[in-house]
Amino acid sequence: MEVTSFSKSGEHEIRNRKEENNMDENTKKRLDQQFAFIREIDREKFIGRQTYLSDGRRKENDAEHAWHMAIMTMLLSEYANEPIDVLHTIGMLLIHDLVEIDAGDTYAYDEEGKKTQADREKKAADRMLYDLWIEFEAQKTPEAKFARVMDNLQPMMLNAATDGKAWVEHGVHLAQIMKRNEHTAEYSETLMEYAREMFIQPNLDNGHIIEDEKK
Repeated sequence: MEVTSFSKSGEHEIRNRKEENNMDENTKKRLDQQFAFIREIDREKFIGRQTYLSDGRRKENDAEHAWHMAIMTMLLSEYANEPIDVLHTIGMLLIHDLVEIDAGDTYAYDEEGKKTQADREKKAADRMLYDLWIEFEAQKTPEAKFARVMDNLQPMMLNAATDGKAWVEHGVHLAQIMKRNEHTAEYSETLMEYAREMFIQPNLDNGHIIEDEKK
Protein backbone atom coordinates (compact mmCIF):
# COMPACT_ATOMS: atom_id res chain seq x y z
CA MET A 1 0.00 0.00 0.00
CA GLU A 2 1.20 3.52 -0.74
CA VAL A 3 1.10 6.16 1.97
CA THR A 4 1.02 9.75 0.80
CA SER A 5 2.62 12.64 2.66
CA PHE A 6 3.41 16.24 1.74
CA SER A 7 6.55 18.22 2.54
CA LYS A 8 6.49 21.83 3.68
CA SER A 9 7.40 22.89 0.14
CA GLY A 10 4.26 21.17 -1.10
CA GLU A 11 6.15 18.53 -3.06
CA HIS A 12 4.36 15.23 -3.29
CA GLU A 13 6.32 12.39 -1.64
CA ILE A 14 5.37 8.74 -1.77
CA ARG A 15 6.54 6.27 0.83
CA ASN A 16 6.11 2.57 0.13
CA ARG A 17 5.18 0.28 2.97
CA LYS A 18 5.53 -3.45 2.52
CA GLU A 19 2.24 -5.11 3.10
CA GLU A 20 0.79 -8.41 2.01
CA ASN A 21 -1.35 -8.20 -1.12
CA ASN A 22 -4.72 -9.63 -0.14
CA MET A 23 -6.35 -9.47 -3.60
CA ASP A 24 -7.54 -12.92 -4.60
CA GLU A 25 -7.11 -14.26 -8.10
CA ASN A 26 -10.82 -14.13 -8.96
CA THR A 27 -11.03 -10.44 -8.08
CA LYS A 28 -7.90 -9.67 -10.09
CA LYS A 29 -9.21 -11.62 -13.09
CA ARG A 30 -12.55 -9.82 -12.91
CA LEU A 31 -10.84 -6.42 -12.70
CA ASP A 32 -8.57 -7.31 -15.63
CA GLN A 33 -11.64 -8.12 -17.72
CA GLN A 34 -13.51 -5.00 -16.62
CA PHE A 35 -10.62 -2.69 -17.43
CA ALA A 36 -10.06 -4.45 -20.76
CA PHE A 37 -13.68 -3.62 -21.62
CA ILE A 38 -13.27 -0.04 -20.35
CA ARG A 39 -10.23 0.42 -22.61
CA GLU A 40 -12.07 -1.16 -25.53
CA ILE A 41 -15.04 1.21 -25.33
CA ASP A 42 -12.68 4.17 -25.56
CA ARG A 43 -12.81 3.41 -29.30
CA GLU A 44 -16.38 4.77 -29.34
CA LYS A 45 -14.82 8.25 -29.30
CA PHE A 46 -13.47 7.59 -32.79
CA ILE A 47 -16.81 6.62 -34.34
CA GLY A 48 -18.00 9.66 -36.25
CA ARG A 49 -21.63 10.59 -36.77
CA GLN A 50 -23.27 12.79 -39.39
CA THR A 51 -24.77 15.29 -36.94
CA TYR A 52 -22.84 18.51 -36.35
CA LEU A 53 -22.08 19.97 -32.94
CA SER A 54 -24.11 23.04 -32.05
CA ASP A 55 -21.49 25.44 -33.43
CA GLY A 56 -21.51 23.65 -36.80
CA ARG A 57 -17.72 23.40 -36.94
CA ARG A 58 -17.37 19.62 -36.76
CA LYS A 59 -19.46 16.49 -36.45
CA GLU A 60 -20.02 14.75 -33.14
CA ASN A 61 -18.79 11.28 -32.25
CA ASP A 62 -20.72 8.40 -30.71
CA ALA A 63 -19.42 9.03 -27.19
CA GLU A 64 -20.52 12.66 -27.30
CA HIS A 65 -23.92 11.57 -28.58
CA ALA A 66 -24.31 9.07 -25.72
CA TRP A 67 -23.23 11.58 -23.06
CA HIS A 68 -25.65 14.18 -24.41
CA MET A 69 -28.60 11.75 -24.35
CA ALA A 70 -27.77 10.64 -20.81
CA ILE A 71 -27.94 14.23 -19.54
CA MET A 72 -31.10 14.85 -21.56
CA THR A 73 -32.74 11.86 -19.90
CA MET A 74 -31.95 13.25 -16.45
CA LEU A 75 -33.55 16.55 -17.42
CA LEU A 76 -36.47 15.42 -19.57
CA SER A 77 -37.66 12.17 -17.98
CA GLU A 78 -40.69 13.99 -16.55
CA TYR A 79 -42.12 14.18 -20.08
CA ALA A 80 -42.22 10.41 -20.66
CA ASN A 81 -45.78 9.24 -21.28
CA GLU A 82 -45.30 6.59 -18.60
CA PRO A 83 -42.96 6.43 -15.58
CA ILE A 84 -39.41 5.25 -16.28
CA ASP A 85 -36.40 4.10 -14.31
CA VAL A 86 -34.05 6.99 -15.16
CA LEU A 87 -30.81 5.20 -14.24
CA HIS A 88 -31.74 2.14 -16.29
CA THR A 89 -32.62 4.33 -19.27
CA ILE A 90 -29.31 6.19 -18.98
CA GLY A 91 -27.43 2.89 -18.88
CA MET A 92 -29.20 1.76 -22.04
CA LEU A 93 -28.34 5.00 -23.83
CA LEU A 94 -24.70 4.85 -22.79
CA ILE A 95 -24.20 1.36 -24.21
CA HIS A 96 -26.58 1.09 -27.17
CA ASP A 97 -24.13 2.51 -29.71
CA LEU A 98 -21.10 0.56 -28.46
CA VAL A 99 -21.90 -1.95 -31.20
CA GLU A 100 -20.79 0.70 -33.68
CA ILE A 101 -17.19 0.16 -32.59
CA ASP A 102 -17.41 -2.95 -34.79
CA ALA A 103 -20.42 -2.18 -36.97
CA GLY A 104 -19.78 1.51 -37.72
CA ASP A 105 -22.36 4.29 -37.61
CA THR A 106 -25.35 4.10 -39.93
CA TYR A 107 -26.83 7.49 -40.77
CA ALA A 108 -30.49 7.74 -39.83
CA TYR A 109 -31.55 8.37 -43.44
CA ASP A 110 -29.07 6.05 -45.22
CA GLU A 111 -31.54 3.60 -46.72
CA GLU A 112 -28.86 1.36 -48.24
CA GLY A 113 -26.85 1.22 -45.01
CA LYS A 114 -29.94 0.34 -43.01
CA LYS A 115 -30.41 -2.83 -45.06
CA THR A 116 -27.37 -4.41 -43.37
CA GLN A 117 -27.45 -2.46 -40.11
CA ALA A 118 -29.31 -5.05 -38.03
CA ASP A 119 -26.99 -7.90 -38.99
CA ARG A 120 -23.84 -5.84 -38.44
CA GLU A 121 -24.98 -4.61 -35.05
CA LYS A 122 -26.25 -8.02 -33.91
CA LYS A 123 -22.82 -9.54 -34.54
CA ALA A 124 -21.16 -6.71 -32.68
CA ALA A 125 -23.59 -6.96 -29.75
CA ASP A 126 -22.49 -10.51 -29.06
CA ARG A 127 -19.34 -9.17 -27.39
CA MET A 128 -20.90 -6.10 -25.76
CA LEU A 129 -23.56 -5.57 -23.07
CA TYR A 130 -26.02 -7.73 -24.96
CA ASP A 131 -29.08 -7.60 -22.70
CA LEU A 132 -29.33 -3.80 -22.59
CA TRP A 133 -28.75 -3.56 -26.35
CA ILE A 134 -31.50 -6.12 -27.02
CA GLU A 135 -33.88 -4.24 -24.73
CA PHE A 136 -33.19 -0.96 -26.56
CA GLU A 137 -33.74 -2.51 -29.97
CA ALA A 138 -36.94 -4.30 -28.93
CA GLN A 139 -38.62 -1.06 -27.82
CA LYS A 140 -40.95 -2.87 -25.41
CA THR A 141 -40.13 -1.42 -21.98
CA PRO A 142 -40.95 2.18 -20.96
CA GLU A 143 -37.21 2.80 -20.56
CA ALA A 144 -36.40 1.55 -24.06
CA LYS A 145 -39.18 3.65 -25.54
CA PHE A 146 -37.98 6.83 -23.86
CA ALA A 147 -34.38 6.01 -24.80
CA ARG A 148 -35.53 5.94 -28.43
CA VAL A 149 -37.11 9.36 -27.98
CA MET A 150 -33.74 10.68 -26.78
CA ASP A 151 -31.96 8.99 -29.69
CA ASN A 152 -34.29 10.79 -32.11
CA LEU A 153 -34.53 14.11 -30.29
CA GLN A 154 -30.83 14.78 -29.69
CA PRO A 155 -29.75 14.88 -33.37
CA MET A 156 -32.93 16.75 -34.27
CA MET A 157 -32.04 19.43 -31.71
CA LEU A 158 -28.46 19.74 -33.05
CA ASN A 159 -29.71 19.93 -36.63
CA ALA A 160 -31.99 22.79 -35.61
CA ALA A 161 -29.10 24.49 -33.78
CA THR A 162 -26.98 24.40 -36.97
CA ASP A 163 -29.70 25.62 -39.35
CA GLY A 164 -30.32 22.10 -40.59
CA LYS A 165 -26.71 21.65 -41.75
CA ALA A 166 -26.68 17.83 -41.89
CA TRP A 167 -30.25 17.72 -43.19
CA VAL A 168 -29.26 20.00 -46.06
CA GLU A 169 -26.08 18.06 -46.83
CA HIS A 170 -28.00 14.80 -47.07
CA GLY A 171 -31.12 16.19 -48.75
CA VAL A 172 -33.39 14.93 -45.99
CA HIS A 173 -37.15 14.93 -46.63
CA LEU A 174 -39.86 15.66 -44.11
CA ALA A 175 -41.32 12.19 -44.71
CA GLN A 176 -38.04 10.62 -43.60
CA ILE A 177 -38.00 12.57 -40.35
CA MET A 178 -41.62 11.75 -39.61
CA LYS A 179 -41.08 8.07 -40.42
CA ARG A 180 -38.16 7.93 -37.99
CA ASN A 181 -40.35 9.59 -35.37
CA GLU A 182 -43.54 7.65 -36.06
CA HIS A 183 -43.66 6.37 -32.46
CA THR A 184 -42.11 9.35 -30.67
CA ALA A 185 -45.44 10.88 -29.67
CA GLU A 186 -46.54 7.50 -28.26
CA TYR A 187 -43.57 7.61 -25.89
CA SER A 188 -43.53 11.36 -25.17
CA GLU A 189 -46.31 13.47 -26.61
CA THR A 190 -44.91 16.65 -25.05
CA LEU A 191 -41.42 16.25 -26.49
CA MET A 192 -42.71 15.40 -29.97
CA GLU A 193 -44.96 18.44 -29.94
CA TYR A 194 -42.02 20.61 -28.90
CA ALA A 195 -39.78 19.09 -31.58
CA ARG A 196 -42.35 19.75 -34.29
CA GLU A 197 -42.72 23.38 -33.27
CA MET A 198 -39.10 24.25 -32.46
CA PHE A 199 -36.94 21.92 -34.56
CA ILE A 200 -38.87 20.67 -37.58
CA GLN A 201 -41.25 23.46 -38.63
CA PRO A 202 -38.66 26.29 -38.68
CA ASN A 203 -36.35 24.21 -40.89
CA LEU A 204 -39.25 23.27 -43.11
CA ASP A 205 -40.19 26.93 -43.46
CA ASN A 206 -36.67 27.98 -44.45
CA GLY A 207 -36.15 25.10 -46.88
CA HIS A 208 -33.58 23.14 -44.88
CA ILE A 209 -35.93 20.14 -44.88
CA ILE A 210 -37.43 19.06 -48.19
CA GLU A 211 -41.21 19.02 -48.07
CA ASP A 212 -42.67 16.17 -50.03
CA GLU A 213 -45.31 16.95 -52.61
CA LYS A 214 -48.77 16.13 -51.42
CA LYS A 215 -50.40 13.44 -53.52
